[in-house]
Amino acid sequence: MTMTPDQARWFADISARIVGNVEQVLLGKTYVVRLSLTAMLSEGHLLLEDVPGTGKTSLARALAQSIRGTTTRVQFTPDLLPGDITGITVYDQRTGDFTFHRGPVFATIVLADEINRASPKTQSALLEVMEEGHVTIDGVTHDVEAPFLVIATQNPIEQAGTYRLPEAQLDRFIMKTAIGYPDHAATVRILDGAGGPRASVIEPVVGLDVVRDLIAAARTVHVDPVITDYVARLVEATRSHSDVRLGASVRGALALVRCAKTYAAMEGRHYVVPDDVKALAEPVLGHRLVLDTEAEFDGVTTVSVMGQLLLETPPPSDRVAV
Repeated sequence: MTMTPDQARWFADISARIVGNVEQVLLGKTYVVRLSLTAMLSEGHLLLEDVPGTGKTSLARALAQSIRGTTTRVQFTPDLLPGDITGITVYDQRTGDFTFHRGPVFATIVLADEINRASPKTQSALLEVMEEGHVTIDGVTHDVEAPFLVIATQNPIEQAGTYRLPEAQLDRFIMKTAIGYPDHAATVRILDGAGGPRASVIEPVVGLDVVRDLIAAARTVHVDPVITDYVARLVEATRSHSDVRLGASVRGALALVRCAKTYAAMEGRHYVVPDDVKALAEPVLGHRLVLDTEAEFDGVTTVSVMGQLLLETPPPSDRVAV
């Protein structure tokens, strides 16, 4: 079954309303809000590498409130244990039974603040539920409900006492981006008190059932073979670039196609065009690249590498079939 034009218009209308609602709280950050919603509707997770005070918590809470979802925030520290995230089984002396107490991971949106400050064992506990959609405690599996989005954050400035996420774990995040500071006009509006309501009090736009319908609809967006060929050529180019030691994986290529389908539907189209791929290539593929050490010393970044590859990899010249 393929998405129809009418379904694409419905998809674009709902997603635009959600984005607009979140922007009441996160002023001037349409691009980041759209990426966050794209990650959720593509059944992925988001990594934000940003300095403190840019609105990461507000983004998570506003997005959850807009879809009538729940949100939790976990401050990652070196002494945080896996059970502090997933939950634990407690023995009840009165009944003689073991009762499972759910951890903060059982929410619609989980904000994992400064994920690189926790030990690798604790990081792995979160990344497991991100990938599998459930946790297993004492041999019993407990599912997390869809939609489920983890927004993990890292501070790019302060690295003392942190545990860097391995490449295999970075690959589990469908996107990586940054919110950044607001521009001058947005800053003035915030200081004047015109930033609108707090995330905890904004009105919901849709319910979780509608979000699940959006997720299912995004899977049906048409992707022409020339688009998949373009994605494959982009991914292969990351592996042969002179400044890249490790290129994007097949999981990265699949993630780019999934996100492009969602992005196209948010634009009101029932088919993917090359511009969808271009818009998402850096946030989806950039964090999956491992740069050569000498290139990093020379100031090369994954952003510059992806920009170069987009220029050097020609998009499909023929009309995309719809």
